[in-house]
Amino acid sequence: MLERVLYHDHCFDGAASAAYFSRFIAGSVHPGAEFRYTGMAHKASQMFDPSLFDGDENAIVDFKYSSDPRLTWWFDHHQSAFLSPEDAEHFRRDTSGRKLYDPSYKSCTSFIKVVARDRFGFEAPDLNDLVAWSLVIDGAQYPDAHTAVELGAPAMKLTLVIEAAKGSDIVQQIIGWMQHRQLSDIIGEPEIQRLYQPLYERHLQSIDLIQARAHQEDGVVFFDLAGYDVEGYNKFIPYYLFPTSTYTVSVSPSSFRTKISVGSNPWAAQEPKHNLATICERYGGGGHARVGAISLSPGELEQARAIASEIVAELKT
Repeated sequence: MLERVLYHDHCFDGAASAAYFSRFIAGSVHPGAEFRYTGMAHKASQMFDPSLFDGDENAIVDFKYSSDPRLTWWFDHHQSAFLSPEDAEHFRRDTSGRKLYDPSYKSCTSFIKVVARDRFGFEAPDLNDLVAWSLVIDGAQYPDAHTAVELGAPAMKLTLVIEAAKGSDIVQQIIGWMQHRQLSDIIGEPEIQRLYQPLYERHLQSIDLIQARAHQEDGVVFFDLAGYDVEGYNKFIPYYLFPTSTYTVSVSPSSFRTKISVGSNPWAAQEPKHNLATICERYGGGGHARVGAISLSPGELEQARAIASEIVAELKT
């Protein structure tokens, strides 16, 4: 039995979801199954290549829905979960009981845990810490911006490696470790430490870079990282640097996309009033009410800047 698992790549909750789902399937549905993983990234072209579904069973966790008939399992918690109205209708007609969606959950890992427990009687108490940290990290449940940026806990150090690592191999190694090991043990692996130390230095440099590039106006922080070798950054840095801000909009080109990131300050004095997923959906993106993103093709920098300018103007209202 080959279980192919497509997961949200370079995302702590995506990796944790893949790990918890695998434990659930191996422990309650298909003991002895072989698991293979494919990391999925949001791109300008969001179609699923049919070759992705090559398992005896195929699962997607923490990523958009596919109407491919070979999809067996699906778990997601993003507001923007469907590529088209047709996909949404296809999901609504599903009677398998194995395609599940609930945007009220702050992490997909916690959603999988509850479904596995309540519908299948599966529990993995040794993974409670993994689930708890998925809620903190994906749900932005940090007590303050300093905690989010200063990376004190093993889970936060591991998040830096997951988000910034080149390629998917190390993330998939971490998924394997997450299924049976504590996060403090994983971050102590020599291979992880070799990656973490230079990434931490880049993290500190990114704080300085964003401070130099960003400006705040009417509660909105904006910065453009074009021309700098920054494929990702800690999304809480803007609120660490600009604690009175409410929203952040940024443009960050990378090797496979031009990304507009839109976020809201979890510690804002006033509750943010804009639904950021809804705003991003207008431009082909999506996310959650409090954080979203739009992916354009590589090289579409001027289009990204124009979209970011429109969003900044809207968020200032």
